[in-house]
Amino acid sequence: MIFTIFKKELKDTLRDRRTIIMMVIIPIFIFPVIMTVFTKISDSFNSDTIAKTLNIGIVNEDKSNDFLKSLNNLPKELGKRELIIFKDSNELKKQINLDSIQFGVFVPQSYAQIKDSLLSADLKIYHNATELGMQERAEVFVNAINENIKIIRYAQLNIKPEQIQPLKISYENVASEKETIGKLIGGFLPYLFIAFGFMGCMYPAIDLFTGEKERGTLETLLTTPVSRWQILIGKMGVVVMSGLLAASLTMLGIFLTIEVFDIIKEPKILEVIHQILTVKFIFMFYLILIPLIIFFAGVMIPIAVYAKTFKEAQSIIAPMNAIIVLPAMVGFFPGVELNLTTSCIPIVNVVLATKELIAGTLDVGLLALSSGIMISLATISIFFSYKQFGKETNLVS
Repeated sequence: MIFTIFKKELKDTLRDRRTIIMMVIIPIFIFPVIMTVFTKISDSFNSDTIAKTLNIGIVNEDKSNDFLKSLNNLPKELGKRELIIFKDSNELKKQINLDSIQFGVFVPQSYAQIKDSLLSADLKIYHNATELGMQERAEVFVNAINENIKIIRYAQLNIKPEQIQPLKISYENVASEKETIGKLIGGFLPYLFIAFGFMGCMYPAIDLFTGEKERGTLETLLTTPVSRWQILIGKMGVVVMSGLLAASLTMLGIFLTIEVFDIIKEPKILEVIHQILTVKFIFMFYLILIPLIIFFAGVMIPIAVYAKTFKEAQSIIAPMNAIIVLPAMVGFFPGVELNLTTSCIPIVNVVLATKELIAGTLDVGLLALSSGIMISLATISIFFSYKQFGKETNLVS
């Protein structure tokens, strides 16, 4: 009987356009397109920025023009540049704000003399912090000049660079490529799964309970010789399946984005991603995800049962998305790991467990604890849903 109700409600859900958009269209089609367009625009922007000729403003109080000569003699590989001389820094700052000049340099008096005296000359760099990456481009030119001057000074002082650099430091990453990439992107993926899983549950939950009350079909269903718990489980099964489908299609959408739209060019990263997406990973992923989706359904259904209209239910449940998503952002924070404490925090434990799973460092004991916590919450939410569904005042609009 539960399965019969499940099939009936599933057919009704699949006829709802809003549910299909949230459950299928956005995760599998719109998300990959948005990611691809964003990546292409970002790459194009970076390429244009690198190829763009920089207008560098100079306030030069040093009559020897030593700094200007050094700047002109830098290799062209560092970027195209055009030097524009200004009389004072006020006009230079004004032109930077107008974006006529990308950055400016104030060269003090006796720059060459100070440099030849083996002292430090003060250089002031003007830039607009709202132009992202412009300070870094300025540093490329200034650091190149600084390195050239160092080489000349070493020769003048008859010093080898090793003599003033006592330590030659190198860093070696002992973590595997899979673990490194998993830790870096592992916080982003569960965030998407949770967000889309929640949205996938929302519209079916509202439509199957509040929607039926508005249409007057819930009373008809209650007159059939079927227990209320069977009706609830059948309907809840559709809500849970919708959330799981949305999360699964999000994973498929990410896979299509990587494989079909070719947004990742680095072979090593692609190899690691292929190592992650295994049958074992998918099985463990659903072991973590299913209790969470049941918990979502258990939270939404009492609200949908209580609400009198579709609009009322939507206005209550939709803002909850922000409450759900905020703990999911913990995965972005460095240093937050899955341990005995975080394993007991709902949603946070799912995010961190998924992150550890992607990195290949998941502790089975902590996974069992996280799953146990979420299963307990899912059970409580089902019981609470049953209590709300059993009240006549909630079922009659």
